[in-house]
Amino acid sequence: MAFNDDSFIREVNEELRSDQMKGAWRRFGRYLIALAVLIVLGTVGYKVYQYWDDNASSSTGDQFLAAMKLADENKNDEALAALDKLKKEGHGAYPVLARMRAATVLAAKGDNAGAVAAFQTIGKDQSVPEAVRNAAKLRAGWMLIDTGTYDQVVAELEEMAIPANAFRHSAREALGIAAYKAGNMAQARTWFTQITEDAASPRNVANRAQMMLDNITASGKAPAAQG
Repeated sequence: MAFNDDSFIREVNEELRSDQMKGAWRRFGRYLIALAVLIVLGTVGYKVYQYWDDNASSSTGDQFLAAMKLADENKNDEALAALDKLKKEGHGAYPVLARMRAATVLAAKGDNAGAVAAFQTIGKDQSVPEAVRNAAKLRAGWMLIDTGTYDQVVAELEEMAIPANAFRHSAREALGIAAYKAGNMAQARTWFTQITEDAASPRNVANRAQMMLDNITASGKAPAAQG
C-alpha cells in the first residue's frame, strides 16, 4: 500500500490538536464552566432586577399620584405625610419629585418661610439634577418677591439670568418685578430691557416686560434707555 505523506501529516496534526484541546480543557475547563455559570447568573440577575425596578417604580408612582390627589383635595397634612414617606423610601426620581411637591404643599398651607427654605435646600443639593435645582431656585425666588427683599431675590436668581441659562426669562422677570417693588426703577428697567432685547424670550414674557417698561417710563422715576 502506498504511503501517503499528506494524509499521515494531517492525522498527526489532528492528534496533536486533540491532545492540546484535552490538555487545555484539563487546565482551564473549570474556569470556562464558572464563566458560563456567571454569565447565566448575570443574565438571570439582570432580568430579576428589571422586574424589581419596574415594579418598584410602578408602586412608587402610584404612591406619588395618591399624595398629589390628597394635595389637590387640600388634605395638606396627609399629603405631606405621604410625600415625606416617598422622600425616604421612594424609588427612582420620585424622592426628588416628592421634595418639590412637599414644598409646594407648604406654600399652599401658608407656610411661605418653610416653602422657601425647602426650595432653597433642593436648589443647593448637588445630588439633584441641575434642571430640578434651577426650578427650585426659581420657585424660591418668585416667592421671595412677596416675602423677602430684592437682595434675597438676587441671591437666588441672578446666576440664572445669564444668556446660557434656559430659565433666564423667568429669572429676569422675577428680578425686574422685585426691583420694581423695591422702588429700584433703574435696575428694574435693566432687567426688563434684557427680556425685550432677547429674541428667544417667550412672547408673553416679553409683552409683560414691555408693559413694565412703559409703566416705568410713565412714572418718570427712571431715565429712559438711551438708543
